[in-house]
Amino acid sequence: MKRMYYNLKQKLGLLLLLCIANLGFAQTVITGKVTDKSNKPVPDASIVPVEGKGATTTNENGDYKLTVQTGTKSVRVSVVGYQAIIVPITNNVANASLKILNKELGEVVVIGYGNRKKGDLTASVSTIGAKDFQRGAITTPEQLIAGKVAGVSVISNGGAPGSGSTIRIRGGASLAASNDPLIVIDGVAVSNNGIAGAPNPLSLINPNDIETFTILKDAAATAIYGSRASNGVILITTKRGRKGTTLSFSSQTSFSTPAKTADVMSAEEFRNYVKLKGTPLQVALMGSATTNWQDEIYNNAITADNNLSISGMYNKLPYRVSVGNLTQNGILMNDKLQRTSVSINLNPKFFNDHLKVDVGVKTAFTKTQYSDQGAIGAAVGFDPTKPVRSGVARYGGYTQWLRNGGTGLEGLAPRNPVGLIEQRQDIGNSNRVIANVQVDYKMHFLPQLRAVVNVATDRSNGNGTIVVSDSAATAYQISSAVNPGTFAYGLDNQYKQENENNLIESYLVYDKELKKIKSKFDVMAGTSYQTFKTKNYAYNNVGKNGVIINKPNFPFDIPENRLFSYYSRLNFSVNNKYLLSANVRRDYSSRFSPNNRFGDYYGVSAAWKLKEENFLKNVDAIKDLKLRVGYGAVGNQEGISNYGFLSAYDLSNPQSQYQFGNSYFTMARPGSYDGNRGWEATATTNVGLDFSFANNRIGGSIDVYKRVTTNLLSPKAQAAGTNFAPEIVANIGDMENKGVELNITTVPVKSKNWNVDFNFNITYNENKITRLTEFPDANFVGFEVGGISGGTGGRIQIQAVGNPRASFYVYQQVYNPATNKPIENTYVDRNGDGVISDKDRYMFFNPDPKWLFGISPNVNYKKWNMGLVMRAATGNYVYNNNASSRGTERNILNPLGFLSNGSRSVLETNFVGSGSRFFSSDYFVENASFLRMDNLSLAYNAGKLFKKSNAGFRFNFNVQNVFVTTNYTGIDPEVQGGIDNTIYARPRIFTLGVNVDLNLNK
Repeated sequence: MKRMYYNLKQKLGLLLLLCIANLGFAQTVITGKVTDKSNKPVPDASIVPVEGKGATTTNENGDYKLTVQTGTKSVRVSVVGYQAIIVPITNNVANASLKILNKELGEVVVIGYGNRKKGDLTASVSTIGAKDFQRGAITTPEQLIAGKVAGVSVISNGGAPGSGSTIRIRGGASLAASNDPLIVIDGVAVSNNGIAGAPNPLSLINPNDIETFTILKDAAATAIYGSRASNGVILITTKRGRKGTTLSFSSQTSFSTPAKTADVMSAEEFRNYVKLKGTPLQVALMGSATTNWQDEIYNNAITADNNLSISGMYNKLPYRVSVGNLTQNGILMNDKLQRTSVSINLNPKFFNDHLKVDVGVKTAFTKTQYSDQGAIGAAVGFDPTKPVRSGVARYGGYTQWLRNGGTGLEGLAPRNPVGLIEQRQDIGNSNRVIANVQVDYKMHFLPQLRAVVNVATDRSNGNGTIVVSDSAATAYQISSAVNPGTFAYGLDNQYKQENENNLIESYLVYDKELKKIKSKFDVMAGTSYQTFKTKNYAYNNVGKNGVIINKPNFPFDIPENRLFSYYSRLNFSVNNKYLLSANVRRDYSSRFSPNNRFGDYYGVSAAWKLKEENFLKNVDAIKDLKLRVGYGAVGNQEGISNYGFLSAYDLSNPQSQYQFGNSYFTMARPGSYDGNRGWEATATTNVGLDFSFANNRIGGSIDVYKRVTTNLLSPKAQAAGTNFAPEIVANIGDMENKGVELNITTVPVKSKNWNVDFNFNITYNENKITRLTEFPDANFVGFEVGGISGGTGGRIQIQAVGNPRASFYVYQQVYNPATNKPIENTYVDRNGDGVISDKDRYMFFNPDPKWLFGISPNVNYKKWNMGLVMRAATGNYVYNNNASSRGTERNILNPLGFLSNGSRSVLETNFVGSGSRFFSSDYFVENASFLRMDNLSLAYNAGKLFKKSNAGFRFNFNVQNVFVTTNYTGIDPEVQGGIDNTIYARPRIFTLGVNVDLNLNK
């Protein structure tokens, strides 16, 4: 009995202890809802007990459920963009109503491998959303931000459909490697390589699917992307599904017309000139027609762009699906681009939002009909007294320049422009798929720790055919290199290419708030592996009659390169006043020899929120004031050969075969290489100030920077007689860029019916080459670059120490003091040795503008909106190769026995066009400063046109390329590279559009 009593006493005592212990660890489930001041739910808000442990986040409806220790009195509620608050728990319920912070500062900005509040950025980062994009007929994504961001230059590559643009961030930093920025679309770092059959790789991305652009400009921001980011990073985020099902449709019809054509002599002016200057034989060569050849090849064109999307939430699955169809006709006859695109974004969450999955697929199919752009130059130069048709069947019936009594073609004479287009059919087909799956898992046992894995692929392929009539003058009789003595007529060729870019990235993120010291931090570390592979197919070059003109040495070529990286980043803030960010990345590139494949890059930036200090906190006139400073270094290996570090032999081309008796043999020859080639590196120092005044009516930022590029990948001369190429790309030289950027947004008028805002941006940038040789060499002038037409092997630019890159290298023209006209072949003896020689050439301006300006005013009145975009540049110069090669007597009265039209400038200058130095005169280097109105738009938000309808309507009218004001005498002052030699004129475009949004929830 005693034993039983003792055992019962033991058990009761143990039970009592367990009950007491359970009282100490008892748990309670609390619930709540988080909304904003307008009573809208706030998803992803963080709920953390003030006493005890645990954490959760709100769902898409703002609701949450959290298990806390019994006795917990309050929770802290916080989310990006809102002011954090402490909420008491009453009857196991804690609801919160959050006050939004400064809306601009509370915006979430996408950065490398994550995002941050705009107000917490420490580096030079600009972001632009859909409401601020350029409007109208936009066919490639980069056109959306032209003129919108300080330090970012977007120059159109021409007027051809889908031709795209050249993007430069802070001027570029290389001589021989790529100056293109890295483009990342929804976390996928895409390839900038061209795609066979497509006019531009970005032409396969539908601009209508894009929601935001974020531009990382300084090395402190870009270093997290390492070797591909030396020229900046553009992060593109596409549209996603949100709560509420919406069906959207947009349709635009555009009318394009040539804005300007080359200024050449009319048929009457041409006749008078030939009669005045020419011999009787040359006068007899003229015809009796009056033909404007540019009018013959250019026409008005129609573009149709239709897009349909549906977005919303299906059983807590956010989704967006869109389909777009574009048919764009070019102003050059027979130019046409057709694109069909499909985009799918799925963003589900699982396990009480601990697991987030982002699935994105973007695909596009294009068919491009390419017109022969050689017709543009031919139209400028063909005799305007000749008719389009000759009246005879030979050469397809098109008028051509003949010799030997009309029995053969004049070899160097221009071909009939209309014949060039109509007798050639060049059709390319291409498709591109960018797909990725990103998994973001917040650990259940430690919610502050997240694991992210991103697997992506960017694949494209293109193919096409080029068919030229067997009667076409361009391919009338081609000697076969395979079968000497036989001839091919016309062309029947094909091409094909496949590109594959695969990416896998994984990283961990840990964030923690240190309440005792009023601080918080997050740390990230991860790896990235990316491969790039291209397969170029090579086919026989074949005539229409089946004769093989030449054969490729190999049936295909498969260049490939790989990148492997480790990276990490730390963000730390103290009291929401002092911010620090540091990142480091180690890159491996297969483009360098094993000894040089690794490069280490880093970035450090800090910010001081002056507004949060006591001496400014209560100053109502100042809404935000933040000082930023950063320094970092990034590498560059883009744009160079995949195997340039290897010694290899190449097979000679068919025209370089060696003859033994009656047989011809392909020979092997050594290729150029540099086994010591390594990373080009760019270090940037940046100091910036963000500000907002007058109740956010005036805001913006100013940045001052200096970029120093070392180990420049630059051309290097090879020793004569080595059998190598005359130049190789090697690490030799340094260069620096420095500049200032200013962004200002003002809202001068804000009332019930009116809202007026202005966005200004100003950029100053100058670059200078500081070293180009391994050892100091007083006799080394520099590397000549910039080939021009009109002379034999002429180059008009130079890379020289102490000067901006690609400076014009010219003779100083002498002018007649009485008429102020140039005296042909008379130049200043700048060194005073009594002889005009190469030593008298000098560096004279360069193509890069020193100042860039952008202004975007918008006016809203009730349901009406009017906006425009204007851009300007000063300090940029262009070599007018059209004037130098076509504006001469020698060009018009060609000594080979034919006539060519020429620039009307010849009527003023009377240039003959002879002399070895004629094309190197500084007379042809023109100031190309300009003011351009890019865009003028008018829109009306009609709302619901029918009382019982859930559809909202918006109508818009837009004009692009409205006008250009410039002293430059060529077609267009914006010429990438600075040498103007018959560019495809950009059209003026008029667009009418309608947008319909149908709310399917009602």
